[in-house]
Amino acid sequence: MSTRIGLWLPIFGAWLRNVPDEGMDWTFDYNKQVAQAADDLDFETLLVAELNLNDIRGHDAPVLECWTTIAALAAVTKRIRLMAAIRPGFRFPGIVAKMSANIDHISNGRFELNLVSAWWKEEMEMYTGAWLDHTQRYQRSAEFARVLKGMWSQDVFNLDGTFYKNRGAVLSPKPVQKPGVPIWAGGESDEGRDMIANECDGYLMHGDTPEAIGGLIEDMKRRRDKAGLPPLKFGMAAYMVCRETEAEAKKEFSRIIDVHADAKSYETYQAFVTGSKLRTNISLEDYSVSNRGLRPKFVGTPTQLAERIGEYEKLGIDLVLAQCSPMHEEVRNIGERLLPLLPGHANQPAMVAAK
Repeated sequence: MSTRIGLWLPIFGAWLRNVPDEGMDWTFDYNKQVAQAADDLDFETLLVAELNLNDIRGHDAPVLECWTTIAALAAVTKRIRLMAAIRPGFRFPGIVAKMSANIDHISNGRFELNLVSAWWKEEMEMYTGAWLDHTQRYQRSAEFARVLKGMWSQDVFNLDGTFYKNRGAVLSPKPVQKPGVPIWAGGESDEGRDMIANECDGYLMHGDTPEAIGGLIEDMKRRRDKAGLPPLKFGMAAYMVCRETEAEAKKEFSRIIDVHADAKSYETYQAFVTGSKLRTNISLEDYSVSNRGLRPKFVGTPTQLAERIGEYEKLGIDLVLAQCSPMHEEVRNIGERLLPLLPGHANQPAMVAAK
């Protein structure tokens, strides 16, 4: 096994809550440039978050819609995998099964799902007028996943569930991937981890120390074994600072953590903490780049980063989903300097430079 590096797509136009201008924007044209550069440079996956409000810059800032964006990217990329987040409260699972199969055909089998049980009550009430408690959200997600898998694999699917009812549902064409599109999900509560162990293909974690990540992986392996299912894949979020010297990397890190709790950033921070059941406290510094991305300490020279990633590989991490800023420049920086040092990555820079 070798750990692969993927990317969060910057549909918010930013990653740093304390830097007013990061030299990038939210537009589809910018995101397409990032996606195509990542495709050329041997990155593994692009994750597109599903949020209808801008989680980084505040409610009134622009943000791209997840599903239309990823469908468009499926047509203009060639190799990289494409992962769309899905919040069950926004959509019916039968429709998502159909949309997913369609995008899987557009991308020729490169599509994946990230099932997000939702933490942002205000956003859900704005767009749907409804909200479930934490336990119910994971119960709904479990049923949502069963509908997806059933419709992708069965000729006629029926379900008489608590949250969803499907009567004689037919889905054609089925996804390119068999038995269906891979489903990832994250969660730290017992309800969340049980749901993932029983219904999903991969477990996505917030960034954290090797000790914390190793503990989560071992716990999920036990839950998965109890369910009698094949092994899970494991992924983790991380913010990357890759520089030629350690001094340059530390300088950039200091700039990132110089957080000022302005009203727009702080309100989403408070909503996230309130709406999630996390096993650890997070500081405003943690939240400065989202998803606890600074905790893995992927800050340093390419060689140092490769060694640090190797520590997580030994724990069982299959995929690191990275954020960086400004995205277009840093994707090329990481792709040309770091990725060739990692086992299993093609040596792409010479090919890109020749274009």
